[in-house]
Amino acid sequence: MARIGMITMSMREFDRLKTIEAVAEGNLRAATAAIQLQMSKRQVNRLVSRYRAEGNTAVISHQRGQPGHRQLSPGLASMALSIIRERYSDFGPTLACEKLRERHGLVLSKETVRKLMTEAGLWIPRKLRSPSIYQPRNRRHCVGELIQIDGSDHRWFEDRAPACTLLVFIDDATSRLMHLHFTYSESTFSYFEAARAYLERHGKPQAFYSDKASIFRVNRKQVDKGHGVTQFGRVLYELNIESLCANTSQAKGRVERANLTLQDRLVKELRLEGISTMTAANAYAPSFIADYNRRFAKPPRNDWNAHRPVREDEDLDLIFTIREPRKVSHVLTLQYDKAIYLLGDTPVNRRLIGKYIEVYDYPDGRIELRANDYVLPYVRYDRLPDVDQGAIVENKRLGHVLQIAQLVQQQRDNRRSHSAPARTNLGLPVEKAKAAPGTKVQRKIDVQDLERAIGKSIH
Repeated sequence: MARIGMITMSMREFDRLKTIEAVAEGNLRAATAAIQLQMSKRQVNRLVSRYRAEGNTAVISHQRGQPGHRQLSPGLASMALSIIRERYSDFGPTLACEKLRERHGLVLSKETVRKLMTEAGLWIPRKLRSPSIYQPRNRRHCVGELIQIDGSDHRWFEDRAPACTLLVFIDDATSRLMHLHFTYSESTFSYFEAARAYLERHGKPQAFYSDKASIFRVNRKQVDKGHGVTQFGRVLYELNIESLCANTSQAKGRVERANLTLQDRLVKELRLEGISTMTAANAYAPSFIADYNRRFAKPPRNDWNAHRPVREDEDLDLIFTIREPRKVSHVLTLQYDKAIYLLGDTPVNRRLIGKYIEVYDYPDGRIELRANDYVLPYVRYDRLPDVDQGAIVENKRLGHVLQIAQLVQQQRDNRRSHSAPARTNLGLPVEKAKAAPGTKVQRKIDVQDLERAIGKSIH
């Protein structure tokens, strides 16, 4: 601040006064002063004329000491704050501002409401909030007691190939990488393949620790069918492996931090090795895991290995399947995956009318119908429904589904251009690709089926 006589000026106003005074006395050109003051030459001439008429007060704004043009009407702030205290004390500023406008006719900006609520102690700005504290959790005591699992969608091959997903299995006690599996997306069959490879290599751990994705946990509050257990959860139950879900990403921080390390180191190692396909990357994974564990793994607090061998009566081929109950109709048919399955008209099958049997969907595309552990022969008949435009796709799988959709669209365009049959075998079982002669087929894109075939189709 600067004081001239009885006038108090800010340093900015004082500098402006000296410049205008120099122009008025002929010691400085108006154009040069305009550049220094960052204003137009016309405004400088106005200030010079006002300086000659009013003196030093010419550079002081006439709005000083006057009420602002945008200030709130008297009593409006207190009225708004009173309503907020009474009805919207737990609302955020944006929502409270909307309700004041919609329900009470008080038009205020959300920043004004934010300021009122902050001064009244009803809202704490994010910068002033105490940071969330995630206290470290002690490691488990031995290898195989808790295995953290997660999928990381990333451009693992950089620009050499499309983005894909890496399924990571890491031991909580030692931070060892136990298994890496490259796949197209996080799907049930992908985790089936990765988990089976893990069991065949290491045995059965005590528990798998994952996030709350729908593959591991039924997130609906009301389950209208089944027992509220996902297919992956059923597999772990049959293998006597505990399935645990973390409430936050920080709770499974070891695998989250490992993902960041892998997105740096593994990407560069794949580049140096010249690897650009998932098949080659999966073959290279064991050697990378060995080098990674040599550098970063920690010794366990207890040398006992908690892994258990797979029992002889645990048929992994049979366990790692998707199972769905279906009711046998009065004409000995059932429906699954857009198709009708016809059972033979036998006395044994007639006893199944009105009862539920299980459909076993294998990763390789085979379908089995089972009743009381017996495999039932059947004939498949495709229903050929219309395309469903409302398919639900999770965010993690969106890129992969779009990639599949592009492939299907290209093949459909090729069929049209060559007047080929309406349905083409996309590497799926032959019975899924048959259609009646001359029938135009429109089929919903089934992600699980196409995931089995996408490797053959793309490469």
